[in-house]
Amino acid sequence: MTKELVINTTSHETRVALLESGHIAELYIERRRERGIVGNIYKGKVIRVLPGMQAAFVDIGLEKAAFLYVADVLAEMEAVEQFVEGRSMHAEPLEGPEERQLPPIEDLLQEGQEIVVQVAKEPIGTKGARITSHISLPGRHLVYMPTVDHIGISRRIENEEEKDRLRELVESIRPPGTGFIVRTAAEGKSMEELRADMELLVGLWEDINKRLEHRHAPCLVHSDLDLTTKVLRDILTEDVDRIIVDNRQEYDKIVSFLATFMPTLNYAIELYEQDEPIFDAFGLEIEISRALGRKVWLKSGGYIIIEQTEALTAIDVNTGRFVGKHNLEDTILKTNLEAVKEIAFQLRLRNLGGLIIIDFIDMEREAHREKVHAALEEALKNDKAKTNILKISELGLVEMTRKRVRESIGRTLCEPCPYCEGKGYIKSRLTTVYEIFRELRREIRGMPGYRVTLLVHPDIADLLTDDEHEGIEDIERRYEKQIAIHARPHFHLEQYEILPG
Repeated sequence: MTKELVINTTSHETRVALLESGHIAELYIERRRERGIVGNIYKGKVIRVLPGMQAAFVDIGLEKAAFLYVADVLAEMEAVEQFVEGRSMHAEPLEGPEERQLPPIEDLLQEGQEIVVQVAKEPIGTKGARITSHISLPGRHLVYMPTVDHIGISRRIENEEEKDRLRELVESIRPPGTGFIVRTAAEGKSMEELRADMELLVGLWEDINKRLEHRHAPCLVHSDLDLTTKVLRDILTEDVDRIIVDNRQEYDKIVSFLATFMPTLNYAIELYEQDEPIFDAFGLEIEISRALGRKVWLKSGGYIIIEQTEALTAIDVNTGRFVGKHNLEDTILKTNLEAVKEIAFQLRLRNLGGLIIIDFIDMEREAHREKVHAALEEALKNDKAKTNILKISELGLVEMTRKRVRESIGRTLCEPCPYCEGKGYIKSRLTTVYEIFRELRREIRGMPGYRVTLLVHPDIADLLTDDEHEGIEDIERRYEKQIAIHARPHFHLEQYEILPG
């Protein structure tokens, strides 16, 4: 499978697409006005402690107060490793001890207290940012944790001898009392490469500490890397065949970054200079538009519906136009198996996270349910975000979770419809007409003169003067008023005005 990074940079936005075999698998977007804050370090002030939730709200200078759990206050390694897992572009499962009993948060924090924190999750929807007091500075091969004494190894490094080698190397060169997580990219690396990464991170932390001494809460003391550099640091591996970028300045920055931090790796870096926009040339704009729709067609003629709510994402599988060739059970199984691949693809592309409910088409045979479940687990192996899948119920439902660190593409690129207020539907034309009739009966009696003007959308005007003209005539007879209907093309379908004269 060939992998490519396609980077589109303008003065206002950067988009990075990871292509697998020519198709977009993941999309990262950063806008200058809405730059992400995960990884940023702040000096914050505790504004409220919540014993009932074992959490606190901390003012870090953003519009919404940030949320701090008790596990993120203490040097509990499981909490630290969970945070490190969420910091990088993809989760890196790490070895850590079992969960321990935590003390009450009111014994650890008081209102008005200043605390150094780092953002672990972006503000999502109505929720503020999730923060932690476990500072974590990721490099190419290592993640530096200056506040804890610990060495962790990514579970994606499967060779036990290599794990032992890396642990011994890091142990021998790390500053006493500090912590490091060895990332997957460190596999096979020499002591010199690890030491260079370590010295860079330790120096960065020293600079941050100097800034902390002269700043008052709430304030930002360190910003994480921009999107392009973060992607190169976190997801660029030897299996990426080439990098294509359409901006000369960004191209020079990438060449410099790779020469400094990954000098042993040989990447094909191309500057795209054609007139056609780079995302159009690779067919990515169409795939992104498809990722914003609620209905996704399958090749067989079936389709899936994806609905994202505040609490969860629901995915519904349907046979659609697919009628099969043999019997109903085989048709259902084939549709479900095809849907599995598309669902796994859409989860990565849309960056859907949290609780996900998949409603597969009902399967009577246990063997078929197990086959679909196994196919879903296999399809999600390429997804480096942490997932947890429960067995398919007798109703064909699958409950699963996927680690959510940042907003989904839908919420990044879209906003709630101002007409339907995010409901996804509006009142029917007939409902609006009957609502107008009721409003006319309420208001027309007290209006001066014998003439009333009704301003409505053109479609509503057509209904009122054609199929529903009897309703207007009935009101005119009862209240002895003449109603003049005027179409207003700029009106929303549900909008209308009743005026005297």
